[in-house]
Amino acid sequence: MNLVFFSSHCSFALNDYLIQQYTSIKPLGDRVLVKIKIAEEKTVGGILLPTTAQTKPQGGEVVAVGEGKTVGTNKVDISLKTGTQVVYSKYAGTEVEFNGSNHLILKEDDIVGILETDDVKDLKPLNDRVLIKVAEAEEKTAGGLLLTEASKEKPSIGTVIAAGPGPLDEEGNRKPMSVTPGDMVLYSKYAGNDFKGSDGFDYIALRVSDVMAALS
Repeated sequence: MNLVFFSSHCSFALNDYLIQQYTSIKPLGDRVLVKIKIAEEKTVGGILLPTTAQTKPQGGEVVAVGEGKTVGTNKVDISLKTGTQVVYSKYAGTEVEFNGSNHLILKEDDIVGILETDDVKDLKPLNDRVLIKVAEAEEKTAGGLLLTEASKEKPSIGTVIAAGPGPLDEEGNRKPMSVTPGDMVLYSKYAGNDFKGSDGFDYIALRVSDVMAALS
């Protein structure tokens, strides 16, 4: 028996009685089912973290995909395969508990990119998204005063590290991206998903429409 969900803006978990009645979940249209990666309960040094200190995971494994969607006159299949490790937008999708694990049903367009390693530098953006290495904040003012961490302005300038294949046009064909890896860009301050790389640098993944200008 398959389980069918209707679209919802809120996250919820089905109770155990309902879960036991179904053996599979089949996403419809351009939706995918992702098994959520469990949040780390300990720091690298082994210190146990309280629940409030654990960062909600934004990644998981694709376990089922829909049949795709029609754009214009063309059928567009979902590019993701089961078993792929992905990162998704922070507040996307509907959360369900299934087979003893938390899952998320979301649109393919809410998948930020593919990340098969633990290093955000290896993120492969999807669709119209780009991965940017954020420029470091200035530590001194123009007058030479040293700034504290709290007073440093978060920069909205960075270098494009990777770019997706591009957005779809009205007929389902890919449009070229307006930026390429290596470009220095100015982007919208409150857009995208922020990450801390293993190299200590900050990264952000956002839509190319949130990139406001190329700098040279």
